[in-house]
Amino acid sequence: MNNKLQTNLSFLIPSLIWGSTWYAIKFQLGVVNPLFSVSYRFILAGIVLLGICVVSKRELRFNRKAHLMFFIQGLTLFGFNYWLVYLAEQYLTSGFIAVIFSLIIFTNMLFGAIFIRSKITWQIVLGGILAISGTFLIFKKEFVVLMEQGVAFEAILMSIASLILASLGNVLSAHNQKQNLPVVQTNAFGMLYGAGSLFIIGLIKDIPLNFDLHISYMTSLLYLAVFGSVIAFNSYLKLLGKIGPAKAAYILVIVPVIAMLFSTFFESYLWQKSTFIGVIILVLGNLIALDKIKPEKLISRWR
Repeated sequence: MNNKLQTNLSFLIPSLIWGSTWYAIKFQLGVVNPLFSVSYRFILAGIVLLGICVVSKRELRFNRKAHLMFFIQGLTLFGFNYWLVYLAEQYLTSGFIAVIFSLIIFTNMLFGAIFIRSKITWQIVLGGILAISGTFLIFKKEFVVLMEQGVAFEAILMSIASLILASLGNVLSAHNQKQNLPVVQTNAFGMLYGAGSLFIIGLIKDIPLNFDLHISYMTSLLYLAVFGSVIAFNSYLKLLGKIGPAKAAYILVIVPVIAMLFSTFFESYLWQKSTFIGVIILVLGNLIALDKIKPEKLISRWR
């Protein structure tokens, strides 16, 4: 498989999967406390990844410094950020939270420039502005309704905090890959460290430890663990190591559109005129950021 095709697949796979996981998370809410639902998800995902490492005979011995990096990445990328997402989804729709997460393009650029000296180009900035503007247009009506209800402020703050943690985890993953720490093993240990930390916190907080045996809960748990965590994260983080956290974050700008399609089929989402305009602007922003369209050429054609 050539590098271009591999990069395109690494971009497409997590986009499609994560676009559906926002909806799947809804089936995790209700019976089991979000703290333990996130723990179950990433304990299962971590075990699957470790099994893959054993079968494929990958190296599993690392020094203390490496395990410290695994632990920090686990807390930020597979632990507290998802706990906050699950909490927020109790009050906000999945599509709305996906919109908030599209802002990760800016936080990834900022943290990437600060911590790993990633280059910020004007194309990435322009593409990000267009993409986020388009995403806002898609969910404009939903945003207005939530603000009028006045019950979403804390949930929005939780979503923003989750966004910041996820972005820090993205940049840390890029750093770890530059230190030649393998993605699969890093994810495996990181998921187990993050999930284990949340599980211990749940026990300390004396939260009732239970499990939901309904088909909807168990099926969504398996999907989120295997597809949403193992397959999607490994594809995404490999892409992140190749093209950097700023451009890789455009996956999370496309995800809200895919989430919207799921909402159209399963939650009766109605497309407005602003929805179609938003999709066009969003796609244009992504193409500009990924250097597929030259803005100066577009401008010259309009002259």
